[in-house]
Amino acid sequence: MNTYYVYIMANYTKSTLYIGVTNDLERRIYEHKKGLIDGFTKKYNLKDLVYFAETNSVQEAITKEKKLKKWNRAWKDRLITEANPQWEDLSKQF
Repeated sequence: MNTYYVYIMANYTKSTLYIGVTNDLERRIYEHKKGLIDGFTKKYNLKDLVYFAETNSVQEAITKEKKLKKWNRAWKDRLITEANPQWEDLSKQF
């Protein structure tokens, strides 16, 4: 069974967030950290994985990503803080 992840990246000051979906979280976070893919995360230096959730359904992951992208910043902050109170870089566990 495949696993899919919805994740949130933040910059050092936690002022900018990025929400994405992947089927290989470790690889994707590595790509963000090394700046291997041009785009939003590279432009805004988003290197800290502050939140992730996993599911076995790609459709569920995409639906959750789209939902989170519509949330206001306070709701996103609350979601992150509930799962990761210190907003630590969760990629250190890989």
